[in-house]
Amino acid sequence: MTGTKHKSYARFIVLALLLAGSTAFAEETLKLAVGQRGNWDTSVPELGQRAGIFKKRGLNLELVYTQGGGETQQAVISGSVDIGIAAGAAGVIGAYVKGAPIRVLGSETTGSGEYWYVLAASPIKRFADTTGKTVAYSTNGSSTHSIALQFVKQTGAKPRLTATGGTAATYTQVMSGQIDVGWSSPPFGLDAIEQGKIRIIARGNDIPSIKNQTVRFDIVNADVLEKRKEAISQFMQAYRETLDWMYSSPQALATYAEFAKVSEAQAKRVRDEFFTKDMLNPDRIDGLETTLAEAYAGKFIPAPMTKEQLAGMIRIQPPIK
Repeated sequence: MTGTKHKSYARFIVLALLLAGSTAFAEETLKLAVGQRGNWDTSVPELGQRAGIFKKRGLNLELVYTQGGGETQQAVISGSVDIGIAAGAAGVIGAYVKGAPIRVLGSETTGSGEYWYVLAASPIKRFADTTGKTVAYSTNGSSTHSIALQFVKQTGAKPRLTATGGTAATYTQVMSGQIDVGWSSPPFGLDAIEQGKIRIIARGNDIPSIKNQTVRFDIVNADVLEKRKEAISQFMQAYRETLDWMYSSPQALATYAEFAKVSEAQAKRVRDEFFTKDMLNPDRIDGLETTLAEAYAGKFIPAPMTKEQLAGMIRIQPPIK
């Protein structure tokens, strides 16, 4: 190789390294706390990351999974993560009013895909039969906590509501007789239902108001939103794009099936039967007046929220064109 060619080749290598370095530098990392690993609705960041959608927006996601909305919320408040996926609406509202550094990025779920179940041989046929029985929810301040409270109000039953953590831990407690009524979110438990081990006694959407009520939020640490607004905006756009892909591509079902360790047929059932695309629209916050009334009645907040407080809390990032 001549000296001139050698120098040109060396300059090319240096330029390539610099470009590679600048690309790596441009990719921002966001840390996320995500409720209930394996649920379809909370899988948006996981599936979008696997599909390369967040990467196209210059983002790398570090995902940590929690047992429910309460844990997710605390991780965001403490600053150990930047964003929380699927935090119970009432819990978020209560924390914000008390001065917690969290803001709402958008709706995580409007309506509910969760269900409550018993052992197949249980005498309990419906939620109204649960007086004196132990009824599960995930964590304090979670959406399952709020929904369980709504079931109590609607049916007049007087169960002992008990925080049991995630779906797998709850199932173990039901099967061992520690809990009378468990909670779950598909796909977890579908096999047991098909095998006749358990049966559903109530679904979240059995409560009329829940169908059109945003029960979970995606949230962000207030300091992160202020200092890294562009990254957060890009995250929400990638989130929207991932949802479009999840409801249009057969590959999305295959990716989810691999992640959740279910068949593609079960993946399709979870998506089509339990979670319509509109339920997961992050820009759709519905039933807020009902949520605020429930938060006040449940003593999550000491007084009704003002318009100014709501404007400060809800910080939906507009789509990027």
